Amino acid sequence: MQIIKNYVEENRQRFLDELFELLRFPSVSADPKYKDDMQKTADFVADKLIIAGADKVEICSTDGYPIVYGEKIIDSSLPTVLVYGHYDVQPPDPIELWKTPPFEPTLRDGKIYARGACDDKGQFYMHVKAFELMMKTNTLPCNIKFMIEGEEEVGSDNLGKFVSQNKSRLKADVVLISDTSMISMENPSIETGLRGLAYMEVEVSGPGKDLHSGVYGGAVANPATILCQMIASLHDDQNHITIPGFYDGVINLSEEERKALNDAPFDLEEYKKELSIDDVWGEVGYSTIERTGIRPTLEVNGIWGGYTGPGAKTVLPAKANAKISMRLVPGQDWKKISELFKNHFESLAPKSVKIKVTAHHGGTPYVTPTDSIAFKAAYRAIEESFGKEPVPTRGGGSIPIVALFEEELGIKTVLMGFGLDSDSLHSPNEKYDVFNYYKGIETIPLFHKYFAEMSK
Repeated sequence: MQIIKNYVEENRQRFLDELFELLRFPSVSADPKYKDDMQKTADFVADKLIIAGADKVEICSTDGYPIVYGEKIIDSSLPTVLVYGHYDVQPPDPIELWKTPPFEPTLRDGKIYARGACDDKGQFYMHVKAFELMMKTNTLPCNIKFMIEGEEEVGSDNLGKFVSQNKSRLKADVVLISDTSMISMENPSIETGLRGLAYMEVEVSGPGKDLHSGVYGGAVANPATILCQMIASLHDDQNHITIPGFYDGVINLSEEERKALNDAPFDLEEYKKELSIDDVWGEVGYSTIERTGIRPTLEVNGIWGGYTGPGAKTVLPAKANAKISMRLVPGQDWKKISELFKNHFESLAPKSVKIKVTAHHGGTPYVTPTDSIAFKAAYRAIEESFGKEPVPTRGGGSIPIVALFEEELGIKTVLMGFGLDSDSLHSPNEKYDVFNYYKGIETIPLFHKYFAEMSK
């Protein structure tokens, strides 16, 4: 452990400077105008893998954005860890809510503020630096492969094809991912599962053009009003989702499992204070921890229609739109849920409007076994690094490709993230604590050490 700490301390400023350089690339996969920046980011990652000591580093073309691959095989008889991460980030909008520019990383109060600071540039780059550390100190105990993609934030469509076509190249014993969070640095945890995702877009259209709301209001259906009514009907008064068949197949936790989940350290008052809310909200009969980890949800991610500029313009809009995502739990298939949503939403529409429903992308829920060698190695690594046993938790987010790794490669995934729920992922002023960044670099080599030892 002292060798690790010494190397991190000796290279502390360089590690931070390199992360800042990576964060300056506006690698937004959802917006085509950033295409050149996506390529530059992939080039940067490939260069840093080479400098760290990786072999066979390649920027692999796809039908979308490239995947960066690299490896270091020190002995074919040793176990192999496949590290996955993504260099693409969410759009920074709304820009005006950022205290400092989203692609000009800023250090304030020990925290790095930038889009991608935690999700996932800061977290995957810990692995690059941990790999460098092991190479430079001659302590790499197993084989390691890297696969860093550029489309996670838009569904990882092309990664699935890449994995299917490169099974031999990607052969490994476990997938290691840092794209999740801990309860806190005082209460370290390991996520044992992720929710799935079904992402939809809906459009309600009425008249062929915007109409004068005084002349036509009350006589012609208003698409914005109809859309709001339809969305409101998707939950009942218990905040239960009303789509027929939505909960079919949901795997419920036992009372013992629910109790264990709720025993995790959680301060509801601090939670509300952090989010600047007066009270929590959600499905009746479940705690906040359960609502964000083991229960499916349906949320409106964006809604628009009609005049939204300054001042007043009295129109009856021709169209209204919304983006809706559903987080799914084990037992739910995102393609089936997408179809159920489409059929139900279309059935809600009155004859006075037309409906268009588009399914964008999705992902399968995933639960990782806690009795595997890899999970035990992660548990032990965190325990040694933090000086405290980690708490198993369920994550509320989604990493669409994780279930496919098991399906195509036949291997499990360990979710060893170092972010915090309060890091404002996908929001303005995303951050990542400098402490967490360095702590991750210190902990990752311990995972490789214990995984190699336990695999003998």
